Amino acid sequence: METIRIETDARGVAHLWLARPDKHNALSAQMIRELTQAAHDLGSDPTVRVVVLAAEGRSFCAGGDLGWMQEQMRADAETRKVAAKELAMMLQALNEMPKPLIGRVQGNAFGGGVGMIAVCDVAVAVAEARFGLTETRLGLIPATIGPYVLARMGEGKARRVFMSARLFGADEAMRLNLLASLSDATTIDDAIEAEVVPYLACAPDAVAAAKRLARRLGSPISAAEIEDSINALVDVWEGDEAAEGIAAFFDKRKPRWQSGR
Repeated sequence: METIRIETDARGVAHLWLARPDKHNALSAQMIRELTQAAHDLGSDPTVRVVVLAAEGRSFCAGGDLGWMQEQMRADAETRKVAAKELAMMLQALNEMPKPLIGRVQGNAFGGGVGMIAVCDVAVAVAEARFGLTETRLGLIPATIGPYVLARMGEGKARRVFMSARLFGADEAMRLNLLASLSDATTIDDAIEAEVVPYLACAPDAVAAAKRLARRLGSPISAAEIEDSINALVDVWEGDEAAEGIAAFFDKRKPRWQSGR
């Protein structure tokens, strides 16, 4: 593993660290594959009781790696679909991992980073963190993360931030149901520990069964919905706006649809 690292203590509490701090933990193809493998490995390890999803550096996750996005723009439709499916399967693997998944959000989260928070069972963030579903600024859409964001926020709340790409603070993230609680940088580990400890008194198989039941009774995400989100992303990649938005980002200019204000 080169883009993530895993630390597990004697109690069976595993910390799954996003470890690309120089890239603000943006999701590269390699990180997506390594996260998928980690989710399967931790989920099947009987010694692991709880997983904490954490990140190194100042940012939690800046979303999709722009180099990865450029590769998709140069690829054909079938290659793009493979890449979109890998991203979707990573999110599904984390969402369905039969262990409690607690998000430790120590910094900003955008795009796919918001999606990763949405698949956590509970997430704690520092009060100064900023969030945003920023895809539409680039001519893209929050497609593969969409089922999880909608399941977490509900449609009405999600629509406040799903299309506008506007940034919002931790207080609003609480109101949108993305976060469970706020902390500050000096006490976030104490706040995470408070979420972890109750699980250590619970029967592990019962916890896994309860999580499966919660997913079925709540907003179950079907294979068809995941496939639809993959196809939706590929369709947008095929359009002119994605090419313009990503090119404008790298050219450090405004895309053609952005006004002067």
